[in-house]
Amino acid sequence: MYLPSNLIVSCQALEDEPLHSSFIMSKMALAAYQGGAKGIRANSKADILAIKREIDLPVIGIVKRNYPNSEVYITATTKELDELIESGCEVIALDATISSRPEKSLAELVDYARKNAPKVELMADISTIEEAVTAEKLGFDYIGTTLHGYTSYTKGKKLHDDDFVFLKEVVKTLQTPVIAEGNVATPAMLKRVFELGVYTAVVGGAITRPKDITSKFVHEIKNCV
Repeated sequence: MYLPSNLIVSCQALEDEPLHSSFIMSKMALAAYQGGAKGIRANSKADILAIKREIDLPVIGIVKRNYPNSEVYITATTKELDELIESGCEVIALDATISSRPEKSLAELVDYARKNAPKVELMADISTIEEAVTAEKLGFDYIGTTLHGYTSYTKGKKLHDDDFVFLKEVVKTLQTPVIAEGNVATPAMLKRVFELGVYTAVVGGAITRPKDITSKFVHEIKNCV
């Protein structure tokens, strides 16, 4: 397996965000590496290539792209798969939910990836137990809780609700290595998900989104200043 059982840091910035830049993401990944991260999750071929020039860590690659009449935007078609294969990332993550898709089915995308990049591992981003079970049947190498709370039918839910009750159920149900991802916002939460038996965990915004981190601090003092 390419991914270690340790902290993976998500280094992403979309076009409307202040840090949007492959160069900046490469330096963000370097900072994560120097801080002890053992893997990176990154968005776009350009960012992944820049990160790989900077550090030698396994990368979970995704491409976020919106399509008409589709709720799926994480590695949604073979176009995104081709870009990620070309990037040299070790793992490709795909939206593995039941949300509407722009073209091929999830099973067809898995088959395409296996045929065109047999050495690349696949991660399923799921939002429900049922999706996790389906992903396991499709043969994903890892299953992540990334989209729990982000699909239309799980909106408002948080991974840490009721002491990670959803994550506990995923870990109990699956044989496939589980990746905790989504609102793992503190070191204590990270420790807890490992205590619950996940294989590895991805932390993003709590580390790599200074705009959001700043706003949380400002919010706490809004009635004091």
